[in-house]
Amino acid sequence: MPLTTTGELITGAAAAHSAVAAFNVITLEHVEAVVAGAESVAAPVVLQVSENAVGFHGGDVLPLARAATAAAERAAVPVALHLDHIRSEGLLRRAADAGFSSVMYDASHLPYLDNLAATHTAVAWAHGQGLWIEAELGQVGGKNGSAPLDAHAPGARTDPDEARAFVADSGVDALAVAIGSSHAMTTRTAALDHALLKRLAAALDVPLVLHGSSGVPDHELRTAVTGGIAKVNIGTALNIALTGAIREHLAARPEVVDPRRYLAAGRAAMTETVARLIGVLRTEATAPSASP
Repeated sequence: MPLTTTGELITGAAAAHSAVAAFNVITLEHVEAVVAGAESVAAPVVLQVSENAVGFHGGDVLPLARAATAAAERAAVPVALHLDHIRSEGLLRRAADAGFSSVMYDASHLPYLDNLAATHTAVAWAHGQGLWIEAELGQVGGKNGSAPLDAHAPGARTDPDEARAFVADSGVDALAVAIGSSHAMTTRTAALDHALLKRLAAALDVPLVLHGSSGVPDHELRTAVTGGIAKVNIGTALNIALTGAIREHLAARPEVVDPRRYLAAGRAAMTETVARLIGVLRTEATAPSASP
């Protein structure tokens, strides 16, 4: 079916008190697995390409974007394309032409006023191109001369009052909040601050996004969706599945040199991971009273 937009999927999920899974993709096998997994459970999905993934492909966003677009257009479920964690102004300005309907612009490493100014400029440009834009706010520095704390640093938390002002002044369409998750976790041990999430949901009128969700246990993810998270970013979980399946395949068949054989195993493992995690996010929407 035709590409849908991230904004349409996420605002719809927020209105329904549910969440859409957004998976970071690096290779064609990632793309195929995400689409196949979403199709297997008849769920919409977001394909995300990060600035780091673009760097891995030599700095050229188009090959992976074109592959993702082709897969999305052939999918039996709604699929949107999102450009993730963008700091490069040049890459930001290539988003629309590359087929992305949304961008996560990341200036969260800057002091608050610089973050706000950079994000406001990015929003003005993005909205002029019809792009939906997400930003991130961790913990604002400035107290006793402290620097801003990265949104995924241990102990980082988004302040509801600061977040309200940031959203109003920047004009962003969604906000990724720091409530206890962290990028690149390979163990699912993160404990989310659900009381803070409740305050953030009450303070903000834009959809909330959870980054670093691979390290969050199932019951924590379900509770986060109930608490107001409308977009759940997942990346490392796919890489764990891919790498584990390839290692297992090659350990059992050391004579294999054809990459299609072990990449097929990795792709299948990622497909199962996608379907399972989408199912986790759906649980609370269909049974909000279920215990974790």
